[in-house]
Amino acid sequence: MPDPVVEGPVSIAVEPALQDDVRSMVALLNAYMIPLTPREFQFQLTAEQMAEATVTVLVARNGDGKAVGMASLKDHGDRLGEVKRMFTLPTVRGSGVGSKLLRRIEDLAHEKALRRLVLETGEAPGFEPAWRVYERGGFVQCGAILDYPDSGFSRFYDKMLDR
Repeated sequence: MPDPVVEGPVSIAVEPALQDDVRSMVALLNAYMIPLTPREFQFQLTAEQMAEATVTVLVARNGDGKAVGMASLKDHGDRLGEVKRMFTLPTVRGSGVGSKLLRRIEDLAHEKALRRLVLETGEAPGFEPAWRVYERGGFVQCGAILDYPDSGFSRFYDKMLDR
């Protein structure tokens, strides 16, 4: 069966983390990221961790209902949210699915009355597409966030949310 592509509209909805589509995308994301950064500097949520009450998972589906991307929002309290597990299938990269997921994360953050979004991503060749999505989405590089080490293997971003 060919990989799903984006033909027509993409729908994005809150969905359960503990489903085959999410588990499959988590595995694909891990397979992509593991060779790029030393393992001790990778901070990946499992599907089980994504199912915790503080995490909301979004799944992007193409017109045929096939999962083509995902993202999650972790609520840290104190009106602070973290973007986690952003991923789109290689066949849809460059089509705007990542940007749509990020906008939906921001909408969700507004619904939850969060004031600031942060994220950690890799600082190595191979992460450039992610950096572009975040920067185009209004995120700005910042110093280390939360309890992540400032190792040189991570790039940090934040965005203050307008009210």
